[in-house]
Parts: sequence; structure tokens; C-alpha cells
Amino acid sequence: MNTSYGANLEISQCIAASPICRAKSSIFEPRSCVPKLKGFSKKVLPLCKDLHAKSNRERSITFSVTASASPVDTAADEPSSLTYKDAGVDIDAGSELVRRIAKMAPGIGGFGGLFPLGDSYLVAGTDGVGTKLKLAYETGIHDTIGIDLVAMSVNDIVTSGAKPLFFLDYFATSRLDVDLAEKVIKGIVDGCQQSDCALLGGETAEMPDFYAEGEYDLSGFAVGIVKKDSVIDGKSIKVGDVLIGLPSSGVHSNGFSLVRRVLKQSGLSLKDQLPGETITLGEALIAPTVIYVKQVLDIISKGGVKGIAHITGGGFTDNIPRVFPKGLGAIIYEDSWAVPPVFKWIQKAGRIEDAEMMRTFNMGIGMVLVVSPEAADRILEEVQKTGIAYRIGEVVKGDGVSYS
Repeated sequence: MNTSYGANLEISQCIAASPICRAKSSIFEPRSCVPKLKGFSKKVLPLCKDLHAKSNRERSITFSVTASASPVDTAADEPSSLTYKDAGVDIDAGSELVRRIAKMAPGIGGFGGLFPLGDSYLVAGTDGVGTKLKLAYETGIHDTIGIDLVAMSVNDIVTSGAKPLFFLDYFATSRLDVDLAEKVIKGIVDGCQQSDCALLGGETAEMPDFYAEGEYDLSGFAVGIVKKDSVIDGKSIKVGDVLIGLPSSGVHSNGFSLVRRVLKQSGLSLKDQLPGETITLGEALIAPTVIYVKQVLDIISKGGVKGIAHITGGGFTDNIPRVFPKGLGAIIYEDSWAVPPVFKWIQKAGRIEDAEMMRTFNMGIGMVLVVSPEAADRILEEVQKTGIAYRIGEVVKGDGVSYS
């Protein structure tokens, strides 16, 4: 998750793009509706919605999280329920740091930092890909991790309605392996092409004895631009506005410390098949982050978008409220979108509570758009022509996110 602070007190808030639940799920076989997931006490797993239904909340089908017996089912000595904190990541500590920084640098809190430039704002975001890098080392797949790197920054700045202009990267390693570095940078180039921005430059650093042999670290930042009168800032959001979700490709680039802990506890390897699917765990987990830039900018251009949330670290629980004015919250409709099987496996294998899943992972929704009720049906229908989108909730009085 990127939390930036800029020179202007007006900060971009949350945006999320969306396809429709009708023809297919984002990374699995086509289906008109999705099966039911048991085990989510709050039923966070979605159902396909009939966009032509007159009611505000259409019915659909859910899926079952019930799985066949595995080593996890009988491992009595394992923890009863894993958490992100157990895996070494304390979201509360991160939030506390943001609170303290905000005292020193007012204006922090959005997904991108805004800098005034004439009648426009430059919007900047920076990030890395976290411990997903470990999977790249272990699988030997290095040509898509650069897409993740670009995605984490450009998806953040587009929440303000900004078009990315350029990206710069930082690649650090103990000993430079030119062939490996070329694969990583190819992914960065691909990510820039997907987001229609220029790879302006970067830095390669050799740091002997600092990293393990064959390992490297990545970070980068993106800068975009938006007219001041076109900034998406969430200020006009009100009760009754609709939340539209755009599907993710899987875990994206957050929560991998917990994922790796679950993998270790499960007794499976990255080469093993994802239970019930035709792909391996490694293939499911390494799938690159979706870059939403072109889709979101197209949706914004047609009007009706009030706020956008990039669902990264903090999941639904922490990211969606960042777009709302004070006193507003969200209800997420249970069973309203297709949750990828990889999340069902993670929860089952790690015995992870629903609330922890919703605060750690994107659960199959990578972007959330807050739109006016009048624009909601139009946006859903237009997105359906080329992709998938879900009506996943609505804005209500109160604070935080609840599920019903």
C-alpha cells in the first residue's frame, strides 16, 4: 500500500474500476455465475448479479470453500488461525506511523501525493512489490514482477483521476546478473506500456554482501497529471452512492508474508497444484497485478465517478474508508462477486478468520469505484462489453466497512 504526502492539502482519495459479473471471472473459466463459498461467516464471497433486475441488489450464486482433507486439517500442533501479524506484518503499527507522519506533514492519507502546477496537479506515488519477490526467486519467473512494480504506483495515482506520465525504477542486487535484470526490466517496460506511460529512467545498484546470492530488490515511482477541476477526491460522496468493483488477477502484490506462512504450514510447494484447479500454486500466486489505468480513465471520462479505492495492503477494511468524507461508511453485499479459488485455499490452509482475510487481501476486487446511483447501471453495462464489473455495495451513514 502506498501512502503519500504532498505539497497540497487536497489529496487524492480512493478509486476502483469495475467489470461486470456475467460472462467470466477474471482469471478462471467462463461462467455466468459463481459457486458458493462456505466458511466465510460474513459471506464475503460474491454472487453474480443480474444487472437488469429492478432491485438494487440482484441475486446470484456463491461458492463453497469446503475442500478435501489436507495436512492442515490434521496438524493439531499448528496455530488455530493465522494472522498477518503472525507472519511479521503489523498493519496497526503501519497505521500508527502514518498518523504520526501526518502531524509533521499535513496532507497525507491519499493514494497519491498532489503537487500544484498551474491549473493542474502532478500526482506521484511510490511503492515496491514486497515479499512477492521471494516467489520470483523460488519459481524462477522474473519477467512479470516488473509489471507488479509499475502497477502498485500507477494504480495508486489513477485514484485521483490522474493520467500517468512517467515511471522510474530502482533495482538493487548483491551481484549484477545481466540476463536476470533484463527479464525484470522487461516486465517494467510491459507495465509502462499497459499504463501508457514512459519509462523515464532508473537506478541499478550492486551491493556486495547486502543481498543473498541471486536475490534483488525493487522499488519505483510514477508521476501523473490531472486538471484541478477534474480531481477525484471523494468530497461529493453521499449516502446511497454505489460501490462498483473491478476484478483482480489474484493476490496482486500484498499479503505475501502471510501467504508464504500459509504455504509453509500447508505442507505444499509452489509446484503443487492449487487444490481443485488446473494451475500450480506458484502460477496462481505469481500472476501479475492488474493495471487498471486505461479502464479507469475511460470510466471517469464518461462521468459519475466520485471516489476510487485501490485495494492493496489493508484490504477492504482499511482502503475503502479512505475515500469517504467523515461520517460515511460502506456496506459490502455478501456474495456479490467471484472470489478466485486461490483465496479460498489461503483461508482454508491457514485457518484464517474472515475479518483477517478482508483486511489483508483484495479477495478478488482490485479497484473500487464509488459512483452516483444514476451512473451505476450505465457504467456496469458499458464495462460488460469488454470485461467484468460487480455492484458490490453502497455508501451508508457511519464509519468503516460492514458486510450484509
